Amino acid sequence: MKAQWFASVADIGYERWQQAIGETSYPFAQYAFYQALEEHGCLGDGTGWYPEYLLVMEDDDAPLAIAPTFLKTHSHGEFVFDWSWADAYQRYGYQYYPKRVWAVPYSPVTGPRLFTHLDPTGHSEEYVSLYAALAPVITQANQEREFSSWHLLFCREHLAEHLGQSDEYLHRISCQFHWFNKGYQSMEDYFSHFSSRKRKSARKERDKIAQQGLRLERKLGPELTPEEVQFFYVCYQSTYAKRGQTGYLSEAFFQQLVKSMAEQILLVLAYKGDQPVGASWCFFDDHSLYGRYWGCIEEFDCLHFEACYYQGIEFCIEKGLQHFDPGTQGEHKIARGFEPVFSHSVHYIDNPGFREAIGNFCQEEAKAVREYHQDTHALLPFKQG
Repeated sequence: MKAQWFASVADIGYERWQQAIGETSYPFAQYAFYQALEEHGCLGDGTGWYPEYLLVMEDDDAPLAIAPTFLKTHSHGEFVFDWSWADAYQRYGYQYYPKRVWAVPYSPVTGPRLFTHLDPTGHSEEYVSLYAALAPVITQANQEREFSSWHLLFCREHLAEHLGQSDEYLHRISCQFHWFNKGYQSMEDYFSHFSSRKRKSARKERDKIAQQGLRLERKLGPELTPEEVQFFYVCYQSTYAKRGQTGYLSEAFFQQLVKSMAEQILLVLAYKGDQPVGASWCFFDDHSLYGRYWGCIEEFDCLHFEACYYQGIEFCIEKGLQHFDPGTQGEHKIARGFEPVFSHSVHYIDNPGFREAIGNFCQEEAKAVREYHQDTHALLPFKQG
């Protein structure tokens, strides 16, 4: 086995990329996703994200796996927050940036961070051992350029626990809220599992949509027009504008995805009469729905809950998808049936002193996260027993 670094997906090429990932359906493993990021100003100069893809090959050069890593000059767009670590480095006269993240850019979605045809779902022991073999390769690449650290973000639990057995790697946990399909046949069937009070509350939220003269429409990627994508993009940017920020992604990025990976895109559009007023963008594969971006040009009561949560749940039930990852944070998801789950990251800190201090921080933080995880279970809407 051998490995080689590449600065763009084009340098690897579509054919080799596909040979490496095989039948992997995870949207964020697809060549088209990274190609669109690179070609439309979402990576590279001016973004603080610089791609370095690690292509793993057999000795005969046959593609085996791909690990997407990025050199970072800041900590924006990661959702595993390490600003305090960077501040500590600066206070003691050290450089925290550039660092390396092993992650999906701008996407706090749990899943494989090594894409390989050996195990498209990423659960086998062979798959975990491949991670363990590549971690020292990434460490060596960092040390050769005197980078402070590398960070494997939103990986699966069994992988984080395996790497975390070594004192070299720090295992960090946080909490998200995900929905799981327990064989529901319809939305009414789903709501029937809620307690009476919570069921009435959920139905009232959905009723408010019609009462305000709103209707929702779900459209798959192949059905979308450039004008609908353009409208979604206005909504996407409006969400950031409310916080005095600008969205990380360009309209051209979304327009290209509709051309290159349409079969994995769901757009929920909200209308007031014939006028679109809001939109929610999701990706999906053969197992999960991934809620990613949302916005509206006019505020309506409960529209966010309907467009971002209920419509996604209904889509999962109809399509037989088993899991809905709606994005990071948000305790308001609990009342709609999203359960607390741990998310996991692994961190390599080159400086031994900082590694020990950050390791202690992660351990103390984990205690609070576990308590919070336990407390939120009591808020779930489902019937007891």
